[in-house]
Amino acid sequence: MKTKFIVLIGFLILGNPFLMKAQQLPSKNEVMESMVLANSYFMKKWPDTGKTIFTNIERPSNIWTRAVYYEGLMALYAISPEKEYYDYAVSWGDAHKWNLRRGIETRNADNQCCGQTYLDLYEIESNPERMENIKASIDLMMETDKTDDWDWIDALQMAMPVFAKLSVITGNKEYSERMYEMYMDSKVKQGFYNTKDHLWWRDKDFLPPYQEPNGEDCYWSRGNGWVVAALVRVLEILPADDPHRKEYLKTYKEMMKALFPIQRSDGFWNASLHDPNNYGGKETTGTALFVYGMAWGVNNGLLSAKKYMPALTKGWNAMANESVHPNGFLGYVQGTGKEPKDGQPVTYDSKPDFEDYGLGCFLLAGTEVYKLCK
Repeated sequence: MKTKFIVLIGFLILGNPFLMKAQQLPSKNEVMESMVLANSYFMKKWPDTGKTIFTNIERPSNIWTRAVYYEGLMALYAISPEKEYYDYAVSWGDAHKWNLRRGIETRNADNQCCGQTYLDLYEIESNPERMENIKASIDLMMETDKTDDWDWIDALQMAMPVFAKLSVITGNKEYSERMYEMYMDSKVKQGFYNTKDHLWWRDKDFLPPYQEPNGEDCYWSRGNGWVVAALVRVLEILPADDPHRKEYLKTYKEMMKALFPIQRSDGFWNASLHDPNNYGGKETTGTALFVYGMAWGVNNGLLSAKKYMPALTKGWNAMANESVHPNGFLGYVQGTGKEPKDGQPVTYDSKPDFEDYGLGCFLLAGTEVYKLCK
């Protein structure tokens, strides 16, 4: 009887095509094909990079959702330097005259997110106009001692890489020092990081005693994903001798360790990380950002390949096989919001209010997975 049970389990695991595929990293071509398909769908849908976005209201296309997409596109361009990708990004900057939503006076990290791509493009071709406005916006912030602007954790991903990039491009370490001060304000002074669970509360509305239905703290998947992306991008940008690198690296590794055991058996992560029954189910954006973080860590020798490769492989394959539609549309993308209940329902066919940031997250993950493939 015991032998039959073992044989049955072996068949269920080894004989199941999806489970077998979930355990194997795809080829470089397969990963690239998934990214190209999803990206082509979006570029065809939005041929005019300056066209305004209309959901409940009309918004300019240099808002944070579109800026996150361009982060992913620039990552794709770095491993596949197709001229159409570069031209598409430059066209976006030109359409907005390389300015920010709300202008240079804005202190809002969402409005500054576009600066990440502006600065990436500046590094490729040093046209002063590409850096002028984003630098002016950050310089205005630097004229004050205010450090509590990042009062929601998404802001870390939206703005930290801008400060880090300006520090490297200009050689002025005051940018990276101010970034650290603002990061620590969010983490410690505002208290968004739980040093016990090694996850982040989204903002002050979710600090204890707020609880999920099961009594656990509310840790929103994509919110924590934004922090992962912020830490990865900052660690990638800053020089090795940055005095605060150890802090960023320590928090990054703590988060990876905390996220590892709460991955779903199908490879995704739930929208609510510690309450799988509160709007549980497959969700692409948080999953993509966690896969991005894990793959980047393995690529850079910071995480154990033996431990994390199975998790990131399962996560990537789940998205590539179950989220990507035949036409390139991404399913299981939670709409905008700040907690698990927002942007629901999240299904294979559901369309979020904005499609762009989900693709950006997917491309960030895919480019790092691509580097791991044979």
